[in-house]
Amino acid sequence: MRTIAIGLLGAGNVGQGVLRILTENADAIEGRLGAQLDVAGVLVRDLDKPRSVPVPPDLLTDDPQRILGDPSVRVVVELLGGIEPARSLVLDAIARGKHVVTANKALLATCGREIFAAAAAQGVSVYFEGSVAGGVPILRTLREGLASDRILGICGIVNGTCNFVLDAMGRHGLDYAAAVAEAQDAGYAEADPSLDVEGIDAAQKLALLCLVSFGLRVDPRRIPTEGITRVRAFDLQTAERLGYVVKLLALAEATESGVRARVHPALVPRDSVFAGVHGPFNAVLVNSAALGRSLYYGLGAGMMPTGMAVVSDVVEVCRNVLAFADAGPPPEAFREVRDAEPLPIDEVEHENYLCVHVPNVPGVLGRVASCLGRHGVSIKRMNQDTPGPGEPIDMVILTERVAEARIAAALAEVDRFDDVLGPTDRIRIVDPDAVGGVP
Repeated sequence: MRTIAIGLLGAGNVGQGVLRILTENADAIEGRLGAQLDVAGVLVRDLDKPRSVPVPPDLLTDDPQRILGDPSVRVVVELLGGIEPARSLVLDAIARGKHVVTANKALLATCGREIFAAAAAQGVSVYFEGSVAGGVPILRTLREGLASDRILGICGIVNGTCNFVLDAMGRHGLDYAAAVAEAQDAGYAEADPSLDVEGIDAAQKLALLCLVSFGLRVDPRRIPTEGITRVRAFDLQTAERLGYVVKLLALAEATESGVRARVHPALVPRDSVFAGVHGPFNAVLVNSAALGRSLYYGLGAGMMPTGMAVVSDVVEVCRNVLAFADAGPPPEAFREVRDAEPLPIDEVEHENYLCVHVPNVPGVLGRVASCLGRHGVSIKRMNQDTPGPGEPIDMVILTERVAEARIAAALAEVDRFDDVLGPTDRIRIVDPDAVGGVP
């Protein structure tokens, strides 16, 4: 039986998952592929570091050229993370005619144009299913399962760290700092969680979803992005009483003028399927012209889910190799990809949850309501707590649908009032089913 050699760059959490799956599922992989996968080398930073998955010492190396310079290696699996040295090693592998599989969304969102162009020039493929939503096969679904359909919009919970933190705050009443600490203890947040909690990770994943959904190359740094750092336990508990759950959403919609993409926290209806997506799970809802709405759900992070996605990509690449169709389909899913600047979101309309912090004095609530009205912001519902004498009020307002530009101008004026005690908290209200319109 034919053997195909692969090399791993990195043996961290996901890398060890890849090695474990290659070992434990070897018979199933061989049965599907009709060939054996042989790990020829594993690049690591520390040869002596203990690992949860045993790796034969003769496979370990701290020299990338042992893998990249090995002519028998047909597929290089990059699991280092970050931009460098991952970028340089991936380009080196491509230049030597090797196929690449990666789960590195930061690398592809930042350097994808260069990497995909190099791969096309060399006639090799780049697969990256594990870079978005872990074990959920959303990229393959968009690239292959929906290849004949026209994608209208996508809405996803694509960051397990934020989902875990918001769950801990909403379901267990923890404040933000305590919820982040719990996520770190559970292994769902990095020591420095800023890329996750500030929405940057979700924006990078959304850029890849836009690429595969619409054939549009979007710079994730240009996507309007808000994280969860300003969300309070009070907001989640109040949302629950009002019939909502708070989630960090990544959204993109195709329009005649381009793509409208954004990342931000949102109140989603309690009866929405997204309300039941908890902890490290991810979900992506796709709205397409022929199929309508379809939902893709599963574990969005971790050794085994992401490792499974990576190995599935390796199997797909090797199928192409065995069929002598080395390059396979274009990684971007489109033969022609256009650069796209995300459209301004000024005219996007949402209902909104507002929490205005004001002193318990006569007249202030009326002034806030009047200011909103002057800017065309209609109040749908208003709640306030009953504080003790002299204690400040958290005034909760739900608005009717209003354009981003109008609500932003209104809140800028409200926050300048002398008797408003701090920036108004605002969370958009989103029905995931409505993203992209109803086919």
